[in-house]
Amino acid sequence: MDPQLGPEAVVLHPGWPALLLLGVSVLSCSSSPASPPPTLVPRIRISYNLGRTFLGLDKCNACIGTSICKKFFKEEIRFDNSLASDLELPPDDLPSYSANYSDDSKTWRPVEIFRLASKEQNEIADKRICASASAPKTCSIERILRKTGRFQKWLQAKRLTPDLVQGLPSPFLRCPSQRLLDRVVRRYAEVADAGSIFMEHFTDRDKLRLLYTLAVNAHPILLQIFPGAEGWPLPKYLGSCGRFLVSTNTRPLQEFYDAPPDQAADLAYQLLGVLESLRSNDLNYFFYFTHVDAAMFGIFSNGHLFIRDASALGVIDKLEGSQAIPRMEENQDLFSCLVSGCQAQLLPSCDNIPDKHSMVLVCQQLLPQLLQGKFPSPVQVEINSALAQCGQTILPDSEVLGAASRLKDILRPLRTCDPRFAYRYPDCKYNDRF
Repeated sequence: MDPQLGPEAVVLHPGWPALLLLGVSVLSCSSSPASPPPTLVPRIRISYNLGRTFLGLDKCNACIGTSICKKFFKEEIRFDNSLASDLELPPDDLPSYSANYSDDSKTWRPVEIFRLASKEQNEIADKRICASASAPKTCSIERILRKTGRFQKWLQAKRLTPDLVQGLPSPFLRCPSQRLLDRVVRRYAEVADAGSIFMEHFTDRDKLRLLYTLAVNAHPILLQIFPGAEGWPLPKYLGSCGRFLVSTNTRPLQEFYDAPPDQAADLAYQLLGVLESLRSNDLNYFFYFTHVDAAMFGIFSNGHLFIRDASALGVIDKLEGSQAIPRMEENQDLFSCLVSGCQAQLLPSCDNIPDKHSMVLVCQQLLPQLLQGKFPSPVQVEINSALAQCGQTILPDSEVLGAASRLKDILRPLRTCDPRFAYRYPDCKYNDRF
Protein backbone atom coordinates (compact mmCIF):
# COMPACT_ATOMS: atom_id res chain seq x y z
CA MET A 1 0.00 0.00 0.00
CA ASP A 2 1.22 3.45 -0.79
CA PRO A 3 1.61 6.07 1.93
CA GLN A 4 -1.11 8.71 2.09
CA LEU A 5 -0.54 12.21 0.85
CA GLY A 6 -1.27 15.07 3.21
CA PRO A 7 -4.31 17.26 2.60
CA GLU A 8 -3.75 20.66 1.05
CA ALA A 9 -3.47 23.67 3.31
CA VAL A 10 -6.22 26.25 3.39
CA VAL A 11 -6.11 29.98 4.03
CA LEU A 12 -7.47 31.12 7.37
CA HIS A 13 -8.61 34.73 7.13
CA PRO A 14 -8.98 37.09 10.08
CA GLY A 15 -12.36 36.79 11.75
CA TRP A 16 -12.84 33.14 10.82
CA PRO A 17 -11.79 31.26 13.96
CA ALA A 18 -13.28 30.90 17.35
CA LEU A 19 -10.44 30.31 19.79
CA LEU A 20 -10.17 28.10 22.83
CA LEU A 21 -8.07 29.20 25.79
CA LEU A 22 -7.92 26.38 28.29
CA GLY A 23 -6.94 26.77 31.94
CA VAL A 24 -5.58 23.24 32.12
CA SER A 25 -2.24 21.60 32.61
CA VAL A 26 -1.02 19.27 29.91
CA LEU A 27 1.32 16.33 29.81
CA SER A 28 2.75 16.71 26.32
CA CYS A 29 2.12 18.18 22.90
CA SER A 30 1.59 16.48 19.56
CA SER A 31 3.97 16.39 16.65
CA SER A 32 3.30 18.48 13.57
CA PRO A 33 1.28 16.95 10.73
CA ALA A 34 2.97 16.30 7.42
CA SER A 35 1.25 18.17 4.61
CA PRO A 36 1.96 20.56 1.73
CA PRO A 37 3.27 24.07 2.45
CA PRO A 38 0.70 25.97 4.54
CA THR A 39 -0.52 29.53 4.23
CA LEU A 40 0.75 32.52 6.24
CA VAL A 41 -1.92 34.50 8.10
CA PRO A 42 -1.99 37.20 10.81
CA ARG A 43 -2.22 36.10 14.42
CA ILE A 44 -5.50 36.85 16.17
CA ARG A 45 -5.81 36.84 19.95
CA ILE A 46 -9.28 36.36 21.36
CA SER A 47 -9.65 34.36 24.57
CA TYR A 48 -12.53 32.12 25.64
CA ASN A 49 -13.07 30.61 29.08
CA LEU A 50 -15.40 27.72 28.15
CA GLY A 51 -12.79 25.40 26.65
CA ARG A 52 -12.30 23.19 29.71
CA THR A 53 -16.00 22.36 29.91
CA PHE A 54 -16.38 22.06 26.14
CA LEU A 55 -13.60 19.47 25.91
CA GLY A 56 -14.86 17.53 28.93
CA LEU A 57 -11.77 18.19 31.03
CA ASP A 58 -13.92 19.49 33.89
CA LYS A 59 -15.40 16.00 34.35
CA CYS A 60 -13.05 13.57 32.70
CA ASN A 61 -9.35 14.32 32.81
CA ALA A 62 -8.87 10.54 32.71
CA CYS A 63 -10.66 10.12 29.38
CA ILE A 64 -8.83 9.56 26.12
CA GLY A 65 -5.74 11.75 26.46
CA THR A 66 -4.03 15.11 26.88
CA SER A 67 -1.41 15.01 24.12
CA ILE A 68 -2.96 17.85 22.11
CA CYS A 69 -4.38 19.97 24.95
CA LYS A 70 -1.36 22.25 24.68
CA LYS A 71 -2.38 23.16 21.13
CA PHE A 72 -5.73 24.42 22.42
CA PHE A 73 -4.03 26.22 25.29
CA LYS A 74 -1.66 27.99 22.87
CA GLU A 75 -4.55 28.88 20.53
CA GLU A 76 -3.03 26.70 17.81
CA ILE A 77 -6.28 24.86 17.14
CA ARG A 78 -9.11 27.12 16.04
CA PHE A 79 -12.67 26.31 15.07
CA ASP A 80 -14.09 27.58 11.79
CA ASN A 81 -16.63 30.35 12.44
CA SER A 82 -19.09 28.60 10.13
CA LEU A 83 -19.75 26.39 13.16
CA ALA A 84 -20.29 29.31 15.49
CA SER A 85 -21.93 32.69 15.71
CA ASP A 86 -20.45 35.93 17.03
CA LEU A 87 -17.09 34.16 17.48
CA GLU A 88 -18.41 31.97 20.28
CA LEU A 89 -17.51 28.33 20.78
CA PRO A 90 -19.28 25.98 18.35
CA PRO A 91 -22.38 24.00 19.38
CA ASP A 92 -21.48 21.30 21.91
CA ASP A 93 -23.72 18.57 20.49
CA LEU A 94 -22.08 17.88 17.10
CA PRO A 95 -20.18 14.61 16.42
CA SER A 96 -17.30 16.41 14.70
CA TYR A 97 -16.01 19.89 13.94
CA SER A 98 -13.93 21.45 11.19
CA ALA A 99 -10.95 23.33 12.54
CA ASN A 100 -7.51 24.67 11.66
CA TYR A 101 -4.24 23.54 13.17
CA SER A 102 -0.89 25.31 13.46
CA ASP A 103 2.57 24.72 14.82
CA ASP A 104 3.52 28.39 15.00
CA SER A 105 0.20 30.36 15.06
CA LYS A 106 1.08 31.69 11.60
CA THR A 107 0.63 28.78 9.22
CA TRP A 108 -2.55 26.66 9.29
CA ARG A 109 -3.88 23.36 8.00
CA PRO A 110 -7.40 21.89 8.12
CA VAL A 111 -8.18 19.22 10.71
CA GLU A 112 -11.23 17.50 12.14
CA ILE A 113 -12.09 17.30 15.81
CA PHE A 114 -14.11 14.19 16.68
CA ARG A 115 -16.11 13.19 19.71
CA LEU A 116 -15.62 9.56 20.66
CA ALA A 117 -19.20 9.48 21.92
CA SER A 118 -22.11 11.87 21.62
CA LYS A 119 -22.82 14.41 24.31
CA GLU A 120 -25.87 12.39 25.36
CA GLN A 121 -23.84 9.17 25.54
CA ASN A 122 -21.21 10.89 27.68
CA GLU A 123 -23.87 12.17 30.06
CA ILE A 124 -25.38 8.68 30.36
CA ALA A 125 -21.93 7.19 30.95
CA ASP A 126 -21.16 9.75 33.67
CA LYS A 127 -24.42 8.91 35.44
CA ARG A 128 -23.71 5.17 35.23
CA ILE A 129 -20.26 5.67 36.70
CA CYS A 130 -21.59 7.73 39.60
CA ALA A 131 -24.52 5.35 40.17
CA SER A 132 -22.17 2.36 40.32
CA ALA A 133 -20.67 3.84 43.48
CA SER A 134 -24.01 5.10 44.85
CA ALA A 135 -22.63 8.59 44.38
CA PRO A 136 -24.57 11.77 43.63
CA LYS A 137 -25.28 12.80 40.04
CA THR A 138 -21.84 14.38 39.91
CA CYS A 139 -18.78 12.56 41.16
CA SER A 140 -15.10 12.01 40.48
CA ILE A 141 -15.21 9.79 37.41
CA GLU A 142 -11.53 8.99 37.63
CA ARG A 143 -11.69 8.03 41.31
CA ILE A 144 -14.58 5.60 40.76
CA LEU A 145 -13.08 4.00 37.65
CA ARG A 146 -9.82 3.46 39.52
CA LYS A 147 -11.63 1.37 42.13
CA THR A 148 -13.21 -1.06 39.66
CA GLY A 149 -12.10 -4.67 39.63
CA ARG A 150 -11.07 -4.51 35.98
CA PHE A 151 -8.79 -1.53 36.49
CA GLN A 152 -7.20 -3.14 39.55
CA LYS A 153 -6.25 -6.05 37.27
CA TRP A 154 -4.80 -3.57 34.77
CA LEU A 155 -2.71 -1.99 37.54
CA GLN A 156 -1.14 -5.35 38.35
CA ALA A 157 -0.55 -6.30 34.71
CA LYS A 158 2.79 -5.78 33.00
CA ARG A 159 1.42 -6.80 29.60
CA LEU A 160 -1.95 -6.15 27.94
CA THR A 161 -3.44 -9.62 27.49
CA PRO A 162 -6.76 -10.78 25.97
CA ASP A 163 -8.31 -11.51 29.37
CA LEU A 164 -7.92 -7.81 30.33
CA VAL A 165 -10.14 -6.66 27.44
CA GLN A 166 -12.78 -9.40 27.59
CA GLY A 167 -16.28 -7.97 27.75
CA LEU A 168 -15.41 -4.59 26.24
CA PRO A 169 -17.95 -3.75 23.50
CA SER A 170 -15.65 -2.49 20.72
CA PRO A 171 -15.59 -4.60 17.52
CA PHE A 172 -11.83 -4.04 17.55
CA LEU A 173 -11.60 -6.23 20.66
CA ARG A 174 -14.10 -8.88 19.62
CA CYS A 175 -11.32 -11.26 18.47
CA PRO A 176 -8.14 -10.10 20.23
CA SER A 177 -4.77 -11.76 19.71
CA GLN A 178 -1.69 -11.17 21.81
CA ARG A 179 0.13 -9.81 18.74
CA LEU A 180 -2.59 -7.20 18.20
CA LEU A 181 -2.62 -6.10 21.85
CA ASP A 182 1.18 -5.86 21.89
CA ARG A 183 0.90 -3.53 18.89
CA VAL A 184 -1.53 -1.35 20.86
CA VAL A 185 0.90 -0.95 23.76
CA ARG A 186 3.94 -0.43 21.55
CA ARG A 187 2.26 2.32 19.48
CA TYR A 188 -0.02 4.02 22.01
CA ALA A 189 0.63 7.70 21.29
CA GLU A 190 -0.61 9.13 24.58
CA VAL A 191 2.53 7.91 26.37
CA ALA A 192 6.22 8.21 25.60
CA ASP A 193 6.94 5.37 23.19
CA ALA A 194 9.37 2.98 24.80
CA GLY A 195 8.98 0.53 21.91
CA SER A 196 8.14 -2.21 24.38
CA ILE A 197 5.25 -4.64 24.49
CA PHE A 198 5.21 -4.24 28.27
CA MET A 199 3.34 -1.49 30.12
CA GLU A 200 6.11 -0.73 32.59
CA HIS A 201 6.45 2.80 31.19
CA PHE A 202 2.70 3.45 31.67
CA THR A 203 1.59 5.48 34.67
CA ASP A 204 -1.64 4.49 36.42
CA ARG A 205 -3.42 7.31 34.61
CA ASP A 206 -1.99 6.17 31.27
CA LYS A 207 -3.49 2.74 31.84
CA LEU A 208 -6.84 4.22 32.80
CA ARG A 209 -6.93 6.40 29.69
CA LEU A 210 -6.15 3.46 27.43
CA LEU A 211 -8.80 1.31 29.10
CA TYR A 212 -11.39 4.10 28.90
CA THR A 213 -10.66 4.69 25.21
CA LEU A 214 -10.93 0.99 24.36
CA ALA A 215 -14.22 0.80 26.27
CA VAL A 216 -15.83 3.86 24.64
CA ASN A 217 -14.54 3.87 21.04
CA ALA A 218 -11.37 2.26 19.64
CA HIS A 219 -11.23 4.63 16.64
CA PRO A 220 -8.21 6.64 17.91
CA ILE A 221 -6.35 3.44 18.79
CA LEU A 222 -6.76 2.13 15.24
CA LEU A 223 -5.42 5.43 13.85
CA GLN A 224 -2.36 5.09 16.07
CA ILE A 225 -1.48 1.44 15.47
CA PHE A 226 -2.25 1.36 11.73
CA PRO A 227 -1.03 4.82 10.61
CA GLY A 228 -1.62 6.25 7.17
CA ALA A 229 2.10 7.01 6.87
CA GLU A 230 2.65 3.24 6.61
CA GLY A 231 0.04 2.89 3.88
CA TRP A 232 -3.03 2.03 5.94
CA PRO A 233 -6.22 3.75 4.69
CA LEU A 234 -6.69 5.88 7.81
CA PRO A 235 -6.19 9.63 8.49
CA LYS A 236 -3.31 10.84 10.63
CA TYR A 237 -3.83 10.89 14.39
CA LEU A 238 -2.68 14.25 15.74
CA GLY A 239 -3.61 13.84 19.40
CA SER A 240 -6.37 13.83 22.00
CA CYS A 241 -7.68 16.14 24.67
CA GLY A 242 -10.43 15.31 27.12
CA ARG A 243 -13.19 13.59 25.17
CA PHE A 244 -11.98 14.66 21.72
CA LEU A 245 -9.40 13.51 19.21
CA VAL A 246 -7.90 15.52 16.36
CA SER A 247 -7.02 14.04 12.96
CA THR A 248 -6.38 15.26 9.43
CA ASN A 249 -9.39 16.63 7.59
CA THR A 250 -11.58 14.70 5.15
CA ARG A 251 -14.97 15.28 3.50
CA PRO A 252 -17.51 12.48 4.08
CA LEU A 253 -18.39 10.23 1.17
CA GLN A 254 -22.05 11.26 1.06
CA GLU A 255 -21.01 14.71 -0.15
CA PHE A 256 -19.86 13.02 -3.37
CA TYR A 257 -23.04 11.12 -4.24
CA ASP A 258 -23.76 13.73 -6.94
CA ALA A 259 -20.18 13.70 -8.26
CA PRO A 260 -19.63 13.56 -12.05
CA PRO A 261 -19.16 10.07 -13.56
CA ASP A 262 -15.34 10.11 -13.70
CA GLN A 263 -15.05 11.15 -10.05
CA ALA A 264 -17.70 8.65 -8.95
CA ALA A 265 -15.82 5.90 -10.80
CA ASP A 266 -12.56 6.95 -9.14
CA LEU A 267 -14.06 6.93 -5.62
CA ALA A 268 -15.77 3.57 -6.14
CA TYR A 269 -12.52 2.14 -7.51
CA GLN A 270 -10.64 3.41 -4.46
CA LEU A 271 -13.27 2.06 -2.07
CA LEU A 272 -12.98 -1.42 -3.59
CA GLY A 273 -9.20 -1.13 -3.25
CA VAL A 274 -9.48 -0.17 0.42
CA LEU A 275 -11.59 -3.26 1.11
CA GLU A 276 -9.01 -5.42 -0.66
CA SER A 277 -6.23 -4.02 1.54
CA LEU A 278 -8.28 -4.66 4.68
CA ARG A 279 -8.88 -8.24 3.63
CA SER A 280 -5.33 -9.00 2.49
CA ASN A 281 -2.19 -7.19 3.70
CA ASP A 282 1.44 -7.87 4.60
CA LEU A 283 0.76 -8.01 8.35
CA ASN A 284 -1.89 -10.73 7.98
CA TYR A 285 -4.67 -8.86 9.76
CA PHE A 286 -8.20 -9.30 8.45
CA PHE A 287 -10.33 -6.18 8.98
CA TYR A 288 -14.11 -6.24 8.70
CA PHE A 289 -16.93 -3.75 9.24
CA THR A 290 -19.80 -4.60 11.56
CA HIS A 291 -21.88 -2.09 9.56
CA VAL A 292 -21.20 0.66 7.05
CA ASP A 293 -22.51 4.11 6.18
CA ALA A 294 -21.19 6.91 3.98
CA ALA A 295 -19.93 8.96 6.95
CA MET A 296 -17.40 6.23 7.73
CA PHE A 297 -15.41 7.07 4.59
CA GLY A 298 -13.84 10.41 3.73
CA ILE A 299 -11.95 12.08 0.91
CA PHE A 300 -8.92 14.31 1.31
CA SER A 301 -8.57 17.47 -0.76
CA ASN A 302 -6.20 15.58 -3.08
CA GLY A 303 -8.98 13.12 -3.95
CA HIS A 304 -7.65 10.22 -1.88
CA LEU A 305 -10.29 8.11 -0.11
CA PHE A 306 -9.72 6.90 3.45
CA ILE A 307 -11.64 5.39 6.36
CA ARG A 308 -12.90 8.42 8.25
CA ASP A 309 -14.46 6.56 11.18
CA ALA A 310 -12.98 3.22 12.25
CA SER A 311 -15.29 2.66 15.24
CA ALA A 312 -17.13 -0.21 13.47
CA LEU A 313 -13.92 -1.93 12.33
CA GLY A 314 -13.12 -5.38 13.70
CA VAL A 315 -9.69 -7.02 13.43
CA ILE A 316 -8.85 -10.72 13.22
CA ASP A 317 -5.25 -11.91 13.39
CA LYS A 318 -4.79 -14.43 10.59
CA LEU A 319 -1.24 -15.20 11.76
CA GLU A 320 -1.90 -15.99 15.42
CA GLY A 321 -5.63 -16.47 15.40
CA SER A 322 -7.74 -15.08 18.21
CA GLN A 323 -8.09 -16.30 21.75
CA ALA A 324 -11.45 -17.91 22.41
CA ILE A 325 -13.36 -15.68 24.80
CA PRO A 326 -16.42 -16.49 26.88
CA ARG A 327 -19.76 -14.97 25.99
CA MET A 328 -20.06 -11.21 26.29
CA GLU A 329 -22.54 -11.29 29.18
CA GLU A 330 -20.15 -13.40 31.28
CA ASN A 331 -17.55 -10.63 31.30
CA GLN A 332 -19.69 -7.54 31.69
CA ASP A 333 -18.75 -4.80 34.10
CA LEU A 334 -18.96 -1.02 34.25
CA PHE A 335 -16.57 -0.62 31.30
CA SER A 336 -18.77 -2.88 29.18
CA CYS A 337 -21.74 -0.55 29.48
CA LEU A 338 -20.38 3.01 29.37
CA VAL A 339 -21.91 4.11 26.06
CA SER A 340 -23.39 1.02 24.40
CA GLY A 341 -25.75 -0.27 27.06
CA CYS A 342 -25.36 -3.62 28.77
CA GLN A 343 -27.27 -5.75 26.29
CA ALA A 344 -25.18 -8.55 24.84
CA GLN A 345 -24.45 -7.97 21.15
CA LEU A 346 -25.30 -10.67 18.63
CA LEU A 347 -21.94 -11.06 16.93
CA PRO A 348 -20.68 -13.98 14.80
CA SER A 349 -17.87 -16.18 15.99
CA CYS A 350 -14.40 -14.92 15.10
CA ASP A 351 -13.99 -18.02 12.93
CA ASN A 352 -17.25 -17.45 11.05
CA ILE A 353 -16.74 -14.01 9.52
CA PRO A 354 -16.38 -14.61 5.77
CA ASP A 355 -13.93 -12.82 3.49
CA LYS A 356 -16.86 -11.33 1.57
CA HIS A 357 -18.45 -9.74 4.66
CA SER A 358 -17.45 -6.08 4.21
CA MET A 359 -17.67 -6.27 0.42
CA VAL A 360 -21.31 -7.34 0.59
CA LEU A 361 -22.16 -4.43 2.90
CA VAL A 362 -20.45 -1.86 0.65
CA CYS A 363 -21.97 -3.27 -2.55
CA GLN A 364 -25.40 -3.16 -0.97
CA GLN A 365 -25.35 0.19 0.79
CA LEU A 366 -22.69 2.55 -0.62
CA LEU A 367 -21.65 1.79 -4.19
CA PRO A 368 -25.19 2.01 -5.66
CA GLN A 369 -25.43 5.58 -4.31
CA LEU A 370 -22.23 6.48 -6.15
CA LEU A 371 -22.66 4.61 -9.41
CA GLN A 372 -26.28 4.14 -10.41
CA GLY A 373 -27.58 6.11 -13.39
CA LYS A 374 -24.31 7.90 -14.22
CA PHE A 375 -22.93 6.06 -17.23
CA PRO A 376 -24.00 5.22 -20.81
CA SER A 377 -26.36 2.27 -21.06
CA PRO A 378 -24.00 -0.60 -21.97
CA VAL A 379 -21.51 0.33 -19.23
CA GLN A 380 -24.25 1.00 -16.67
CA VAL A 381 -25.76 -2.42 -17.31
CA GLU A 382 -22.39 -4.06 -16.63
CA ILE A 383 -21.93 -2.01 -13.46
CA ASN A 384 -25.43 -2.85 -12.19
CA SER A 385 -24.87 -6.55 -12.85
CA ALA A 386 -21.57 -6.60 -10.94
CA LEU A 387 -23.11 -4.61 -8.06
CA ALA A 388 -26.04 -7.00 -7.79
CA GLN A 389 -23.73 -9.99 -7.63
CA CYS A 390 -21.21 -8.60 -5.13
CA GLY A 391 -24.08 -7.59 -2.83
CA GLN A 392 -25.51 -11.10 -2.56
CA THR A 393 -25.08 -12.57 0.92
CA ILE A 394 -26.05 -16.07 -0.23
CA LEU A 395 -23.26 -16.36 -2.79
CA PRO A 396 -19.91 -17.94 -1.83
CA ASP A 397 -16.89 -15.75 -1.15
CA SER A 398 -15.30 -16.51 -4.50
CA GLU A 399 -18.30 -15.27 -6.51
CA VAL A 400 -18.77 -12.09 -4.46
CA LEU A 401 -15.08 -11.18 -4.62
CA GLY A 402 -14.96 -12.12 -8.29
CA ALA A 403 -17.83 -9.73 -9.01
CA ALA A 404 -16.02 -6.98 -7.09
CA SER A 405 -12.87 -7.59 -9.13
CA ARG A 406 -14.92 -7.41 -12.33
CA LEU A 407 -16.43 -4.13 -11.15
CA LYS A 408 -12.94 -2.69 -10.61
CA ASP A 409 -12.00 -3.68 -14.15
CA ILE A 410 -15.08 -1.87 -15.48
CA LEU A 411 -14.35 1.26 -13.45
CA ARG A 412 -10.63 1.54 -14.21
CA PRO A 413 -10.96 3.03 -17.74
CA LEU A 414 -13.79 5.33 -16.58
CA ARG A 415 -11.36 7.26 -14.35
CA THR A 416 -9.74 10.31 -15.89
CA CYS A 417 -6.23 11.66 -15.36
CA ASP A 418 -6.29 15.32 -14.38
CA PRO A 419 -5.27 17.60 -11.46
CA ARG A 420 -8.55 16.99 -9.59
CA PHE A 421 -7.06 13.63 -8.62
CA ALA A 422 -3.85 15.00 -7.16
CA TYR A 423 -3.15 11.83 -5.18
CA ARG A 424 -2.29 10.08 -8.50
CA TYR A 425 -1.58 13.04 -10.81
CA PRO A 426 0.67 13.50 -12.78
CA ASP A 427 1.79 9.88 -12.27
CA CYS A 428 -1.32 8.71 -14.11
CA LYS A 429 -0.04 10.41 -17.27
CA TYR A 430 2.97 8.09 -17.43
CA ASN A 431 1.97 4.90 -15.59
CA ASP A 432 -1.17 2.84 -16.17
CA ARG A 433 -1.02 1.69 -12.53
CA PHE A 434 -2.39 5.12 -11.54
